[in-house]
Amino acid sequence: MIVVATTDFELYHEAVAELRSRGVTFTTIEPGDPLPEQARVLITGQDDDVERDAAVSRVTATGDEARRAVDEALATLRGGGGRTVVGVDPGTRPGIAILSGTTVVAAFHVPLANAVDVIRRETRDAVDPVVRIGDGARLQGAKLINELDDIPVELVDETGTTPYLGSGARGMGDVLAAVNIARMKGERIESREIEPTEGELQRIKSRSREVSDDNRAIDDELARRVAGGELSIDEALDEHRTRQT
Repeated sequence: MIVVATTDFELYHEAVAELRSRGVTFTTIEPGDPLPEQARVLITGQDDDVERDAAVSRVTATGDEARRAVDEALATLRGGGGRTVVGVDPGTRPGIAILSGTTVVAAFHVPLANAVDVIRRETRDAVDPVVRIGDGARLQGAKLINELDDIPVELVDETGTTPYLGSGARGMGDVLAAVNIARMKGERIESREIEPTEGELQRIKSRSREVSDDNRAIDDELARRVAGGELSIDEALDEHRTRQT
């Protein structure tokens, strides 16, 4: 069982809310009170004076670290080891899965432009994190690898990582693939340079014509910038219009 014992009101409020939102069995006590017999993990503030028990793991945090503390407590409770591993199924809207040990503690499905910020936020306070990125969407994956220059990154063979999706599971494939990618060791990589093929550029140009209101297709130079993640198609269309005015 997880026990919350702190005089820090913000930590207490945030940790209890996080535990309730996840349906976790827990209890709360005052610092200094005897620990319940079922206690296995204790969440406290750094200055809280709590009973020491070698059989009970202690996680310390501040109020704004409550989610991280709950993640760590759950990983400890489930024997996952606690290392933060981020799995990414790259694409225009990457699936991102955050694992603490073997436990999935968070998942995201965000535009490519937001993915690096999400990964950095989720690994900010982690000890020895690693990001594992699938090798399928070459251009989008290369953009993430090159921007994550301050976090260890592994490139993973993502063959077979996307599961069959039954009825009602539409939209979950990228996130579930990210979970599988997170659980596979990859090859450490510092950067990746990918030159878009003519076919990839043509698909981007065709897509720009489809989404524009004036049947406009961007040129090769703008398509390359879209392929490299520098521009969205809408931004490229705006720049193309500006050039022609």
